[in-house]
Amino acid sequence: MEHLLWWQYVLIGVIFIWSGFVRSGLGFGGAVLALPFLLLVENSPLIFLPIISVHLLVFSSWIAWQGSKDAKAKARLAAEQGEAVETRSNIDWRYLKKALGIMIGPKLIGVFGLLTLPSDIVTGVIFVIVAVFAVSYILNKPFYSNNKILDTVFLMLGGYVSGTSLIGAPLIVSVFATKVSRFQLRDTLFVLWFILVLIKMTSFLIAGIDLQLIHQLWLLPCALIGHVFGQRFYNRIQQAETAVFFRFIGVALLIVCVFGIYTSLVL
Repeated sequence: MEHLLWWQYVLIGVIFIWSGFVRSGLGFGGAVLALPFLLLVENSPLIFLPIISVHLLVFSSWIAWQGSKDAKAKARLAAEQGEAVETRSNIDWRYLKKALGIMIGPKLIGVFGLLTLPSDIVTGVIFVIVAVFAVSYILNKPFYSNNKILDTVFLMLGGYVSGTSLIGAPLIVSVFATKVSRFQLRDTLFVLWFILVLIKMTSFLIAGIDLQLIHQLWLLPCALIGHVFGQRFYNRIQQAETAVFFRFIGVALLIVCVFGIYTSLVL
């Protein structure tokens, strides 16, 4: 990125602030909603994907740790006040392990390119499916799948696409949103993102991709600024009613779909 002009660096910094806000505020969408803008500044995905991946590793581990710390603090405070409290982890480990068992195979296939599917077809199918989920959430009629085969197909497809790129999150979220408690959803997703991105980063290292470590030094603080504001937004969402919470998720998913289709068709 050394050849860019000063105003392009400013734009990239602002976009990473936006990415940090979305990632912290919703638990997903930071990559999909930032990458289209980044590619308008510099149309080189392999420059930005390693940076986004490192940010995911840093903030996903931080948020999951902070969530665990807060859950323990609330339980301890309730116990000191003599209130009956159910100690519950901020992460749904049971469903996370189940989903990972389904996704890990397709994820590795996608990472190592053992199976090549037309990217435009895969992307189109994913965003159409996710758009249906999103509309159902916005209308306060979330889709609950009781079909294990359908859930498995969605998770496998999301795992494969997350291996080939970073756009598998919307499909994965559409399944997790109806399987995991709303209070555990974001932190559970962040643990999942950490594991999936760690596999992706390994592939970058094997392929000898430049991780842009110099630019990490100034872009990480930009993402941190967005993270702080996103955390405040997330706290407000958590206090909202369930219907409002699902509507936020639906709107976010729908926006992700629009940008995802724009990225795949235009850029």
